[in-house]
Amino acid sequence: MTSLRLVSAIIGAAIAVAAGSAQAEMKKEWVEYSQGDTKLKGYMVYDDKVTGKRPAVLMIHDREGMTQNSLDHAEIWAKLGYVSFAADIFGVVPKNLEEVMAQTEKFRKDRPLLRARTKAGFDTLIKSPMVDVSKVALVGYCFGGATGAEFGSTGAPLAANISIHGSFGGHDKGWAKNVKGMYLILHGAEDKNYPLTTINGVVDELRAANVKFQVEVYSGTGHGFSRPKNKDEERANTQSIATADRTLKELFGS
Repeated sequence: MTSLRLVSAIIGAAIAVAAGSAQAEMKKEWVEYSQGDTKLKGYMVYDDKVTGKRPAVLMIHDREGMTQNSLDHAEIWAKLGYVSFAADIFGVVPKNLEEVMAQTEKFRKDRPLLRARTKAGFDTLIKSPMVDVSKVALVGYCFGGATGAEFGSTGAPLAANISIHGSFGGHDKGWAKNVKGMYLILHGAEDKNYPLTTINGVVDELRAANVKFQVEVYSGTGHGFSRPKNKDEERANTQSIATADRTLKELFGS
């Protein structure tokens, strides 16, 4: 069993205990939507037994796109009690590293497109009658963390913007001035591609804009710890999920 699946199993067990004998029934469905002329396909997961409106997570995938790994990530947030929607930013699933790099470069060069593509996912999520639109958070992995900064810069009505080993960079100076809600950065101390000096720059922008934020840094941990490669990264993966969930429950009063 992979570490990610182990974490999912632990979270699922915790939810079952908290709910007594009741067991969550996860509903999983693909949702087709569009941004301009581009057809997209997101992945929505939620507990089918819960009634009424509830908090939601707009999940933005890592640089590999809508892979099984991203679907597994989306299911983690659903098991924690949120309507979870993994938005499709690329519109395609890259087949190899070359295609991965081509997609990330495309959106890094065209930030307006990145913001529009993310808004399309957000708009699709909040159309769901299950979602309390005042309680929506963005959770971004890797490429998704940088995407969160771009979407947050538009003044999107997010209660929280959560970056898990975010690949920040290239954001316009002053990008945080329109950010709504709080910012949570969960990062590896040994991330060589996106070092703590980069995170310090993000923090400087948040401070200048008087945005509430929290940073959690994990020792012995590099980039991509949501796919752990050692015990330190397994710890970081588990703790990042727990911190994010605790923060959201405090914000949402649940």
